Amino acid sequence: MSNLKATQTGTDQGLLQVNVNSRIDAAPIPDATVTLSYTGVPGNTLEELKTNSSGQTERVTLAAPALEYSMEPSETQPYAEYTVQVSAPGYHPINVSGINVLPEVLALQPIRLIPEEMPAPEESNIVISANTLFGNFPPKIPESSIKPTTETGEIVLSRVVVPEYIVVHDGSPTDNTASNYYVRYRDYIKNVASSEIYATWPVESLKANILAIMSFTLNRVYTEWYRNKGYDFTITSSTAYDHKFVYGRNIFNNISNIVDDLFANYLSRPNVRQPILTQYCDGQKVSCPNWMTQWGSKYLADQGYSAIEILRYYYGSSMYINTAEEISGVPASWPGNDLTIGSTGSKVLQMQEQLNRIAKSYPALPTITPDGIYGPATAAAVEKFQSIFGLPVTGVVDFRTWYRISEIYVAVSRIAELYQ
Repeated sequence: MSNLKATQTGTDQGLLQVNVNSRIDAAPIPDATVTLSYTGVPGNTLEELKTNSSGQTERVTLAAPALEYSMEPSETQPYAEYTVQVSAPGYHPINVSGINVLPEVLALQPIRLIPEEMPAPEESNIVISANTLFGNFPPKIPESSIKPTTETGEIVLSRVVVPEYIVVHDGSPTDNTASNYYVRYRDYIKNVASSEIYATWPVESLKANILAIMSFTLNRVYTEWYRNKGYDFTITSSTAYDHKFVYGRNIFNNISNIVDDLFANYLSRPNVRQPILTQYCDGQKVSCPNWMTQWGSKYLADQGYSAIEILRYYYGSSMYINTAEEISGVPASWPGNDLTIGSTGSKVLQMQEQLNRIAKSYPALPTITPDGIYGPATAAAVEKFQSIFGLPVTGVVDFRTWYRISEIYVAVSRIAELYQ
């Protein structure tokens, strides 16, 4: 692990890892050059890194503002901003500035390069905007949290389904100049959470906010809210209407893991089929009675409240956590129990076959014999997979690991029809 010492007094340290993949087939790009600098001093290179066979740089330790600035509302920006320039033979280069690095957490910057034989991307210089807790953004326009089925925009889905992709309109609904981005659902939730809260907060406050983001998003999906109004997208990046999505931004590893644990969940009320449109505000610059406040959720978690207790504190005792009936874009659903040494059967066989296919793209991952028997070799391959993709290294295929294996398998085993 590289260690770039803080150059100022009163600073803490955070971590950054850059992951470089092909935008076409999600395959990792080894030996890519990643040049790192402060966003405010782009010409002053801090370090030049190379990606490994999994398309990843080492984790670099970087200066970040003191932890206290992200624990209370502050006029001091609580995260440092860095810039990376990424290039690889045979690919168009890309530049990302404003990468958020918070103290004591790992920031993950995904980079997806386009081969040179294809037209250069329009987004070759990505600028990450401020976190909504620090920057100035329009407050949410209030809506009904449950959509009547009799109005225009009537319910068109018969059950709650977690989609593989959603279409994000990068502006207000009526902005015809804004781009539409096809984004995997889990990646969208990770992006929004990393844009709207601080990854340094207590785990239960992160869970409460992520559940609210997911339930809101699945309400938009379930009601076909924008498509029933004649638009060709699922949701917008306008905070006045929806959530803040920032194309190309970094996410945080702890937020990523929470989303992977919870992504099939949403918030419900008794006798209401649709996910609840859980609206919220920061609670400092904007007040929102009867909605969750983000800072308030953090303070409640400080006091020992669980995620569901936080949500019920704001939305009422009738709020509960539900699970979607279907998850799109996966070869097979979660078997319902952890797979570990001694497990046998078709689910083990399928998982082994998926790991072997992933190993063709990620050579650091060992191949195994697909025999439907979970032995030490399978456990070792699972451990390596978990290590590469930032999961707790247990050698056990739990819910989170099962669906991450499925996600990577789908990504590398087909050429994506929809570019991210």
